[in-house]
Amino acid sequence: MEYYVIIGCGAAGMAAAERLRRLKPDASIVMVSKDEHSHSRCMLHKYLGGERDVEGLAFTDEDFFEKNHIYWSRGQAVKSVDTAAKKVILEDGELVYDKLLIASGAVYSVPPIPNFRTADNVYGFRDLSDAVKIRKAVEEKNAKNVFIVGSGLVGLDVAYALLEQGVKVTIAEMADRILPLQTDATSAGAYQELFEKAGASFRLGIGASDSKVNDKNEITHVILANGEEIPCDFVVAAAGVRPCIDFLKDSGLEMERSLKVNEYLRTSDPDVYAAGDVTGLSGIWPNAMDQGRKAAMNMAGMPVAYTDSFCIKNTINFFGLAMLSAGDIEPKDDSCQVYIKESRSEYKKAIVKDGIVTGMQLQGDISGSGFWQHLIKNKIDISGLLKEKDIFHISYADFYGLDSTGEYIYSGQC
Repeated sequence: MEYYVIIGCGAAGMAAAERLRRLKPDASIVMVSKDEHSHSRCMLHKYLGGERDVEGLAFTDEDFFEKNHIYWSRGQAVKSVDTAAKKVILEDGELVYDKLLIASGAVYSVPPIPNFRTADNVYGFRDLSDAVKIRKAVEEKNAKNVFIVGSGLVGLDVAYALLEQGVKVTIAEMADRILPLQTDATSAGAYQELFEKAGASFRLGIGASDSKVNDKNEITHVILANGEEIPCDFVVAAAGVRPCIDFLKDSGLEMERSLKVNEYLRTSDPDVYAAGDVTGLSGIWPNAMDQGRKAAMNMAGMPVAYTDSFCIKNTINFFGLAMLSAGDIEPKDDSCQVYIKESRSEYKKAIVKDGIVTGMQLQGDISGSGFWQHLIKNKIDISGLLKEKDIFHISYADFYGLDSTGEYIYSGQC
């Protein structure tokens, strides 16, 4: 019998397990994770805000493990991996493997601000255990003021959930706008206005430099670089993540900031593969699942390369205002053309370089976003079309025509 072990039960791990079972119906498949519940990290703010319970965060069928005959060692931290002996060392035992997939994800980073890494009331927001801690802190402390470091998607997810519970939030961001990786000044301003109307307060272009703690080792005030003191019941660190690879330090696997893999998602050890955030390849859910499936195929002896290098895409929806951001946010040089269409309810921005769309923002109405992602990902030249029509009126129809019999034929690159 072949023995497969998967570390992690997030998007990459679960997708890999499902695909591996299809390809290897008689193999032994064991998953191991610190998580006790398989959950969608994209929905954690729904739990924090009280809209969903733990079961409502699941992204697989309730009987996934039973029907796929997969053993799940839940609530188990992996201490180390012995690649020479082909063993995964757990807190209370070990697992042997023929092939191993590391899909351990990432962990949140705490900035090096005095007391932030030692105080008892600083939380991250990466997995369910973090959401549980924050929810408990709100209830037990009857929290009224929360300080959030970072205004990216994670920071604003936390802010949104807390605002729904009547908690006042102050968000500090080193950049000059919120959501700096997904928005420009205009689209960011629309979201900032909505958050401020809901009771949020922002400190942009400035960071925290110090803090005050009480005799319970809890931060009571965060001190900004300009000397302003912000009172708080607790702090949420939402200023970035790092791949979860500390347990691999003695494994002999090649690593830098992340676990290194080749195009087949194989590590420096031929029997060890990796997928998801631990590889540093992509931070979005669909890409992690695709990596998991392809890693499983390679583990099963069906070589397939992972070639999707386009992963700069985010879908956002706060207070009913939807947005899709793909590719470049701003032009990279003076040779780029920037097209903008704006109304009271919509904002559209396209960046084109040498006839190729390199970035797109759609805020308000995001219909047709798949078309723009296709253009960006496949680097399709639209320079000819730009001479004939408004860029925002281009569609799939522009790449098809009629032949002499009246049938639709493909007439372009799309």
